[in-house]
Amino acid sequence: MSLSPPPTDLPDRLSLFLDFDGTLVEMAPRPDAVAVDAGLQTLMGTLSARLDGRLAVVSGRSVARIRQFFGIAGFAIGGSHGVEMAWPDGRNVAPGEPRWRQRVIAQVTPFAESHPGVLVEVKPFGVALHYRLAPEAGPAVHALADELAAADGLRLQHGKMMVELREAGADKGDAVRAFMAEPAMAAGVPFFLGDDLTDESAFAAVAELGGAGVLVGPERRTAARYRLPDVAAVHGWLEALAGVAA
Repeated sequence: MSLSPPPTDLPDRLSLFLDFDGTLVEMAPRPDAVAVDAGLQTLMGTLSARLDGRLAVVSGRSVARIRQFFGIAGFAIGGSHGVEMAWPDGRNVAPGEPRWRQRVIAQVTPFAESHPGVLVEVKPFGVALHYRLAPEAGPAVHALADELAAADGLRLQHGKMMVELREAGADKGDAVRAFMAEPAMAAGVPFFLGDDLTDESAFAAVAELGGAGVLVGPERRTAARYRLPDVAAVHGWLEALAGVAA
């Protein structure tokens, strides 16, 4: 059954959660090739004001990286798949650096060097291997990730042409639940927009809380209720919510 686009006449008390890569910005061959233009920065500011701050970006990227993209953001951020969280009022929650991270970095770095096109992305609480530039290396990447995860009891987070090793524990759904425990957010109906398998936990969380997920991209099996075809459609929908002329 095809999913319909989300409505734009949503309740005024909407609480909105947005993935970053593949949702707010187009996927790039390299994680460091992504950029946020002034138009998107302005749109997010306008949207936050329209929603009285009931806006959050929930991403696999770190809180610090999302802040670099948007500057002083007037919205909450769930970074590293919900492991770290930050609020516009300055509150931050984050654990210390995982003990296993440097050991894993030392093991995946020579692997990437011997497989041209495989990229290592070091995050505060995880290590990701991207093979978008070397799809033929996918099986070897996953075999190595399985081995390292088993050795250290780590969680494997699968995504589009990538796999990330990280601590077992929080996911994007947990981040949504934590933000929705805040009085301001709790007053709203939660919607989550995301494109990847990593967003399924958030789709499930907003459904449990009386809201809905919005899948971005092609049709697939999902816990989301609605769908938008691409990043451009996401921007158009957000502009309609914010009352911005396209």
